[in-house]
Amino acid sequence: MREMGRRARAAARVVALAPASAKNAALLAMAAALAEAAPAILAANAEDVAQARAQGATTAFLDRLRLDDKRIAAMADGVRTVAGLADPVGAVMDAWTRPNGLLIERVRVPLGVIGVIYESRPNVTADAGSLCLKAGNAVILRGGSDGFRSSQAIQAALAAGLRQAGLPEDAIQLVPSRDRAAVGAMLAGLDGNLDVIVPRGGKSLVARVQTEARVPVFAHLDGNCHVYVDKAADLAMAKTILLNAKLRRTGVCGAAETLLVDRAAAPAMLAPLVAMLLDAHCEVRGDRDTQGVDRRVKPATEEDWATEYLDAIIAAKVVDGVDGAIRHIERYGSHHTDAIVTADAQAAETFLAQVDSAIVLHNASTQFADGGEFGFGAEIGIATGRLHARGPVGVEQLTTFKYRVHGSGQIRP
Repeated sequence: MREMGRRARAAARVVALAPASAKNAALLAMAAALAEAAPAILAANAEDVAQARAQGATTAFLDRLRLDDKRIAAMADGVRTVAGLADPVGAVMDAWTRPNGLLIERVRVPLGVIGVIYESRPNVTADAGSLCLKAGNAVILRGGSDGFRSSQAIQAALAAGLRQAGLPEDAIQLVPSRDRAAVGAMLAGLDGNLDVIVPRGGKSLVARVQTEARVPVFAHLDGNCHVYVDKAADLAMAKTILLNAKLRRTGVCGAAETLLVDRAAAPAMLAPLVAMLLDAHCEVRGDRDTQGVDRRVKPATEEDWATEYLDAIIAAKVVDGVDGAIRHIERYGSHHTDAIVTADAQAAETFLAQVDSAIVLHNASTQFADGGEFGFGAEIGIATGRLHARGPVGVEQLTTFKYRVHGSGQIRP
């Protein structure tokens, strides 16, 4: 692991100075290599899925792990999109001239070497590798043991693209071991060679990283996402948004986990919303009001309000207007992604201003919590902290800045 860190640091110095044309050539070659390697990636993934199934993995877990031709094509398209993004490195964020004639510029620069620790989503290998390269960084990837073979096959394609473009393969490395001690080595900083760590996984992984890391962390916490249906909502719109937010893909962090319904809207809207979910084979765990509209609803516990199910299960509750929704989200939410459905502009403005989440939406599905949907090409994760990066972590969020000061002989009196 220490040797990987040293090699990554050396590679980072090269890619930090690489022109945009070289990085883009590598990214396009990586996308082509991913498409060409699809049979090998699918074969490796089939082994991972078979092993996970034999170990009793849930349906939602298998969905996150499983790859197919469409998902591999989407990975390759994501890498191509990253190639088409503006190069953030060297961009002048601001500039001003002081009274003494000094010209000061704030300029984007790479972070350096990024460690990404993730679970069960082999596509993160391609997303993280391409984003870090575009931002002029080297990256050390430590994928979950459940997707080990898949990640190896994907990283091999990325390495082939780097070779073709003449950039160091060490710019995108994958930890070649399932040993959990490798995570500990990364958290210790690899002798000062890691500049930041991005964890992407369950609560236990993120908690360990935040507790043990000796380098800065971009926290990607659980996605306990809410959809609040206001009294001024259009029922047809609310049904469409809720169904997509919960069931489009239940295993993604932007999937809705709690439905909140305005008490003033409940007589007309609660029953049809709940029936729609139940008829779509989604389990509903509700408060007394929700249980009263359909006997198929199971009683919700206190724990349900704070649970990220990542499955076809949703908690449902009646609240006292937008203020009640905000109070519930503040108490139980994870500051990830929350949505309001309403035609009332003032209610929407109140919700968007007061809900303290990385992403807040008005009349749109929570499943838009995705770097690709934001135009970032891809993402490493959704940062739910408040420092440096928040929301989808894309190319710009993988840079920092420095100041360039231009003088003409000035000295300080």
